[in-house]
Amino acid sequence: MNEERLIEIEIKIARQEDLVDTLNQLVYQQQKKITELEVMCAALARHLSDMSGQGSEAGAPHEKPPHY
Repeated sequence: MNEERLIEIEIKIARQEDLVDTLNQLVYQQQKKITELEVMCAALARHLSDMSGQGSEAGAPHEKPPHY
């Protein structure tokens, strides 16, 4: 192999390593965001569940009165 070819291969490998590192960081950030969103969705589900439980106890305002 001539020296130019070896240098080209080393450059390509270095670029690929940089790309893999960049993609790895992106995947890490996305997973962190997904985890945050899952926690937020769970909190919202609990909040909605609590609100629906309170509504059935006091008679939800969107329900028709019994005389209808």
